[in-house]
Amino acid sequence: MVTKQLSGGAPRDEADVRRADSLGREIFSDVANKWALLIIEALGDDTLRFSELRNGVEGISHKMLTQNLRMLERYGLLERTVYPTVPPRVEYTLTGPGRALRETIEGLCDWTHRYFGEIEDSCRRFDTGR
Repeated sequence: MVTKQLSGGAPRDEADVRRADSLGREIFSDVANKWALLIIEALGDDTLRFSELRNGVEGISHKMLTQNLRMLERYGLLERTVYPTVPPRVEYTLTGPGRALRETIEGLCDWTHRYFGEIEDSCRRFDTGR
């Protein structure tokens, strides 16, 4: 994750994900990774603690979960709340933009379920034909 500086009124070119040097490409690249998408899907409409998220995203390491939570917080897609207890209690919840992105992710999940059999058949044909 590269960290370009966010500017308040970024020119339209900065939002163009097709441009290699745009902030839009950086955001798209960071957010479109498997762990970020799975974290957003796991959070859903809930407020979860770190351990609950880790249990909800099978196979993610502590380090990857931490890195992705920080990135999602930086982009304003989730909110991190720390409660002054001993030990500190930390909870995560999606923000408005995070919930909007979750709708898109749900569409991808629906697409996966809908076409899973066809994709599985295609993979089998492709793999046996090589």
